[in-house]
Amino acid sequence: FPKCGKIDKPVVIVGTGPAGLMCGLTLAQNGYKVILLERGKCVEERMKDVEAFWEAGFLNPESNVQFGEGGAGTFSDGKLTTGIKDFRIRKVLEEFHKHGAPKEILYYSKPHVGTDNLSKMVASIRSEIRKLGGEVRFSNKLVNVKTDNGEICGAVVESDSGEYVIETNNIVLAIGHSARDTFLMLQNRNIAMEQKSFSVGARIEHKQTAVDESLYGDHAGNPLLPKGEYQLSWRDKNGRGVYTFCMCPGGFVVPAASSSRQVVVNGMSPSNRGSRWANSGMVVEIRPEDYSELMKHEEMAVSKDSPLALMAFQERLEELCWLNGGMKQTAPAQRMVDFVNKKNSFDLPESSYTPGLLASPLHFWMPEFVTGRLREGFRHFGKVSRGFLTNDAVMIGVETRTSSPVRILRDKESYQHITLKGLFPCGEGAGYAGGIVSAAIDGERCAEGVAGYLSLV
Repeated sequence: FPKCGKIDKPVVIVGTGPAGLMCGLTLAQNGYKVILLERGKCVEERMKDVEAFWEAGFLNPESNVQFGEGGAGTFSDGKLTTGIKDFRIRKVLEEFHKHGAPKEILYYSKPHVGTDNLSKMVASIRSEIRKLGGEVRFSNKLVNVKTDNGEICGAVVESDSGEYVIETNNIVLAIGHSARDTFLMLQNRNIAMEQKSFSVGARIEHKQTAVDESLYGDHAGNPLLPKGEYQLSWRDKNGRGVYTFCMCPGGFVVPAASSSRQVVVNGMSPSNRGSRWANSGMVVEIRPEDYSELMKHEEMAVSKDSPLALMAFQERLEELCWLNGGMKQTAPAQRMVDFVNKKNSFDLPESSYTPGLLASPLHFWMPEFVTGRLREGFRHFGKVSRGFLTNDAVMIGVETRTSSPVRILRDKESYQHITLKGLFPCGEGAGYAGGIVSAAIDGERCAEGVAGYLSLV
């Protein structure tokens, strides 16, 4: 890793999710001056805001499940698996263990840490960055970038005390997949982006005992066995994917909105996976060409050719969910068998979702190009997985924040933006990762890219 020479200006890292934290930590460990900007609060204060939202519906648009120290992954099952192969995986896991994750993550094939451990880890990483001379500024949001002749020359930041400018030649954009206002700012600055495929659907919730019985049969309930979990995928005749996402054994379905007029759900588990329920996202792949299908039913303000078109689709689906959930955080829901048969559910099973469920015909108001694939997928999974498609399983709408619907374009080798020198799109929000570990790895890659760029200056 190139060591830091004499560099006057700091590297500004926007976002303190896994990508931003690992990028900042890696640079700080090698002598670079870093300033991490986080629009939300530190994880300790953020947890209080999230609890207030879950218990009473008080949403802080800058401190919630999506925004704040640790990123969206802080309120999840904390899975540390990844489908990519990269030598940096070991460093990521070792750093996580060093900062509080259990030792088992270094050798388990499917390690997870739980949301309770994740919050402690990110606070510890923040502490080390500060000990190494770096700064972490909370409630500081990037609102613009300053450029000079195709190069970054400053970051415009909004804080509680007003707007200010940080002089810098390097900005790492680790903004997360829900920073819609930042994507809009980048588009207004003509910074090259493109639509990116992502997935939407609903949360499926079963009793954990039903999942255990399906997996273990007569051995279900044996204390030596881990909580039962599943991972299912299928492709329709056109090759379009339907699959489970972020399965949370012994977990909870939680509200995950980041703004008003939204209902968004997600799943999370504590490290002991001790709840009575199991849940998983069940989602279908959305591609740019699907935007025109939604336009048949909805009047959309964004052109289908805009790089933010799929983001607009994502927003509209969340608003539809809010409208059908009674215009509050109660979530529209339907028994899975009723959904498949296009029947209304007049009663719903008990759920872990604390704001409550409202019986609603998801098959009717969700777009048909989504619900049609989900029905086919449910039928298939019901045949191959005993006990999956039952009247006791419930669909809870909607799951939309699976990944970013936008990609900020960058060079494959330097990790820099394709036209703006000194800008490094990074992590899941920029379209280059899909989970905690892959985002952290991309943070390391961008740290290497920054160091390589500065060594040439």
